[in-house]
Amino acid sequence: MKQFDIDLVYLWVDGNDREWLAKKYKFLGKNLDFNNEATSIARNANNDELKYALRSVEKYAPWIRKIFIVTDEQTPSWLDLTNEMIQVVDIREILPAEALPCYNSVIIEHFLYKIPGLAEHFLYANDDMFFNAPITPKFFFNNHGHPIIRLQRATGGKWINKIKRRLKIYSNIYRKTIDRSARLIDHKFGTYYSGTPHHNIDAYLKSDYERVVELEFKTEIFATVKHHIRNENDIQRIIYLYYALAQHRGELKYVNRNESCRIRLQKPDFMYYITKYDPKLFCLNDTHRATDEDRKRVKPFLEELFAIKSKFEK
Repeated sequence: MKQFDIDLVYLWVDGNDREWLAKKYKFLGKNLDFNNEATSIARNANNDELKYALRSVEKYAPWIRKIFIVTDEQTPSWLDLTNEMIQVVDIREILPAEALPCYNSVIIEHFLYKIPGLAEHFLYANDDMFFNAPITPKFFFNNHGHPIIRLQRATGGKWINKIKRRLKIYSNIYRKTIDRSARLIDHKFGTYYSGTPHHNIDAYLKSDYERVVELEFKTEIFATVKHHIRNENDIQRIIYLYYALAQHRGELKYVNRNESCRIRLQKPDFMYYITKYDPKLFCLNDTHRATDEDRKRVKPFLEELFAIKSKFEK
């Protein structure tokens, strides 16, 4: 396998920060419905996951060159900014002016390639995604340097036919944005990819991002940048994975729970999934169905798995 630098990008917000909440409330209005999918507290709740995510990096992926943390005028209080591996990037450094203010992670994700100094090969993760076993770069990039694209398989002919009916099955905002990405690729390249995101750390090429945003789908993506909160007409970042496949610049691999396990916070026993599947990656997925009591179980669980303080902490 060729040797090349691999960076890791996190998107992070402290949704408990009163100053940040005041800005959001001022822009969106005070009467927010926190049970609504687009504005749910789950979009921004801070359960201190990033601290443990970085502990998992140090423990299982020490070959990462640099870690970029994309934020909205925030910095974790515990983060050691003197560590040369860490760089905090404010969204204003990468987003078009018309996108601001932005409380929509889908839009922010389209401009990750603008991060100053970002390597051609990079991983992207939310702060609720964790390494759970020693992993080498080969897990994410093949011998040609192309990303290994992990998707969830759509199984069963009847289900696939239903998926191709698209909006009839894609009834919520998230699913509609995935379907829009698939349809754009299908229209331009003649292939409809039915595989869906595995809700975990993904590998990308910066050059693929640049081609998609600035050449292949510039009109479509820039038509969404004023979506300050999530919108059913957004284009989910899976478009970059579908594009890599369509251009033969990616290697498709359907995942199982031993590789990538998604644990929803409303599930009563997080450790059950770790013990049963021993996954290489796992995600603690906060949703609008999770309660504050569910979120209280996050920190003790992560402390049990990643008890040792990392070099990224003060």
